[in-house]
Amino acid sequence: MSLKDVVTFGEAMVMFVAEQPGALKDIDMFSRRLAGAEVNTAVGFARLGLSAGWVSRLGDDVFGEYIREYLDRENIDISGVTSDSRHPTGFQLKSKVLEGDPQVQYFRKNSAASTLSSANVDAGYLTGFRHLHMTGIPAALTKETREFAYAALDAMKAAGRSISFDPNLRPSLWSSREEMVSVINDLACRANWVLPGVEEGEILTGSRDPRAIAEFYLNKGVSLVVVKLGPEGAYFHTQTDEGTVQGFKVEKVVDTVGAGDGFAVGLVSGMLEGLTVSQAVQRGNAIGALAVQSEGDHDGYPTKSELETYLQYQLTGVK
Repeated sequence: MSLKDVVTFGEAMVMFVAEQPGALKDIDMFSRRLAGAEVNTAVGFARLGLSAGWVSRLGDDVFGEYIREYLDRENIDISGVTSDSRHPTGFQLKSKVLEGDPQVQYFRKNSAASTLSSANVDAGYLTGFRHLHMTGIPAALTKETREFAYAALDAMKAAGRSISFDPNLRPSLWSSREEMVSVINDLACRANWVLPGVEEGEILTGSRDPRAIAEFYLNKGVSLVVVKLGPEGAYFHTQTDEGTVQGFKVEKVVDTVGAGDGFAVGLVSGMLEGLTVSQAVQRGNAIGALAVQSEGDHDGYPTKSELETYLQYQLTGVK
């Protein structure tokens, strides 16, 4: 039996985006979209033609129905998603900005996804995929979701599957900075590929130098570290090679949310397809650049042909 490509897990939320700029308290009209770091990556992988799965719990409510139907349309395997009649599906409000980062208000406490525990880990389902992409968010939500994260990671490692880890730090979800750093680094050092942003790297390792950040994890057994540098691109370091891949120029940034997840989609998909590390990083830079030019968290994620067209134009000037 051939393995599917990539699986991820975490919380998806219905997102209501303000129709006009301003403080959220002053907005009357919103449009509905889907949000959640891990579901962003699942959408991105599927659009590139990879077989992608997403594991979670959804409330037995209209928001849960919306998410299931949305992901089904995106060709994502949701057979690992369960329903919860006692806890609701989370949602969030997001402001519209003309530049910079939007304001986001979460309504996720006691959500269905926050009840995921190690008892919900289906190792048979997970190991039907050759790669696990995970972020640090589930480990921050509840004690139960943290246990789920560790159990899922352990199941994939035991089966010899590869694992990528994006810290995706959410300090407000943790009881302390010290706990966040300890748990996130523990998870990261169990992965094969680690993808911190440079600011995250400074929090997690104490250094803002990309090379020092990478060496922190390489010295603990990680095989590839890619440090995201924002518009400047990304720095990569393996046990035998290192380099910086320049980012792509963006004329107008619409919304920065989802750029890091888009980068992960490009990097991980490239590695799984056998590209060189620098080519995979370049793909990550490209999807990150496309992501910031659209309003929704993953609206700008491309199909394979759209990505190839964008890269060709950016690299050669020929459409």
